[in-house]
Amino acid sequence: MADKKPTLLIVEDDEGLQAQLKWAYDDFEVVIAGNREAAITALRSEMPAVVTLDLGLPPDPDGTSEGFAVLDAIMELKPDTKVIVASGHGARESALQAIERGAYDFYQKPVDIEALGLIVRRAYNLHLIEQENRRLVASAGEEKTVLGRLITGAPEMVKVARTIERVASTSVSVMLLGASGTGKELLAQGLHDASDRANGPFVAINCAAIPENLLESELFGHEKGAFTGAVKTTEGKIESADGGTLFLDEVGDIPLPLQVKLLRFLQERTIERIGGRKQIEVNTRIVCATHQDLENMIGEGTFREDLFYRLAEIVVRIPNLAERHGDAILLAKAFLKRFSAEMNPAVTGFGPDALASIDAHDWPGNVRELENRVKRAVIMADGKLVNAEDLDFDSGEEEDAEVLNLKAAREQSDRRIIRHALARSEGNISSTAKLLGISRPTLYDLLKQYDLQA
Repeated sequence: MADKKPTLLIVEDDEGLQAQLKWAYDDFEVVIAGNREAAITALRSEMPAVVTLDLGLPPDPDGTSEGFAVLDAIMELKPDTKVIVASGHGARESALQAIERGAYDFYQKPVDIEALGLIVRRAYNLHLIEQENRRLVASAGEEKTVLGRLITGAPEMVKVARTIERVASTSVSVMLLGASGTGKELLAQGLHDASDRANGPFVAINCAAIPENLLESELFGHEKGAFTGAVKTTEGKIESADGGTLFLDEVGDIPLPLQVKLLRFLQERTIERIGGRKQIEVNTRIVCATHQDLENMIGEGTFREDLFYRLAEIVVRIPNLAERHGDAILLAKAFLKRFSAEMNPAVTGFGPDALASIDAHDWPGNVRELENRVKRAVIMADGKLVNAEDLDFDSGEEEDAEVLNLKAAREQSDRRIIRHALARSEGNISSTAKLLGISRPTLYDLLKQYDLQA
């Protein structure tokens, strides 16, 4: 049985235009209404996701009062409906007023069927995405964990966790690629805990946080008297992780001379402390991470190709928080529960405006930014519920949420729709274009225009 087509309600009193529009949408179940009563009846019975609405309806065909009455009724009865209003003869003020009263977009008469079709399909795709987000938000009260401690409900992150679980029981070296704050160390710890080395030590070191002249000693250790200040023999991190796992964060920051020494360890599984002469056998598994483009660094001669292939037997790419749809709400609730217990037990949850802000934010700092904002919000909150102001978003972001410039609003909406569609299609251009109801060349143009990456 074929999937049921989505319903499109066309509110238009011109019979000729009714017929023209009815046959323009073969991928929708089109319902026609010629006046307010018929429109409200169809809205209640058909529950359409998208409505196109001519503001000039009888008994006021030359005005807008009846059309606005229909719009207001739709927004009251079914506020998630995407209403696209007709703006005749350059009536820009009517279009702007309609947007302020809840309409999604407008189109100019005389009708360009192809242009209107694009707006309708964008509106429907946005409706689907918002519907999915509401479902995720509704299910966010129950924590979902993978790898023992990673909270997620996003298929993109579950896929990452399943990959790590599969390779955990092997001895291969794993490289985690992802932006800062995406949880690379948490995933590395999860890999260790799922491996047969779980009873051994898990040792983490951030290679970017240690000066070059000290990094060799941190990794390989030193003998007493090896240099000024070396008052005792000290094990390095590689040796400390013997029988367990060493997590090298920001491995791209290791200088070339030290890369040679690390490569030798990976090949021979022995180390030599600074100032020492004895080869020490070490059974340590290496898991590394970086946000840098190591393949580009190889081309520039700043990272050894042979070391890269030793470290990157398995490469796992970690999605940004903005690509993990629904996870921001899920994680925010988990962080609030933890921080309120520690610092402000009076706080019990988030207000609706705070949840909307969390869902709308792009999270350039990823999970780390979310954690810090929630911690601050719990401390600053005066009542039981954290509000949007407590989260301390920039004023520019707050203005974006109520942007009045139509072009800017459309661009903001387009960016979000495209990002959601890309994530749902796992970056597949053809699937994304199909989901958005546009051609591949149009999608490529939009990706370029908005500086988005597939």
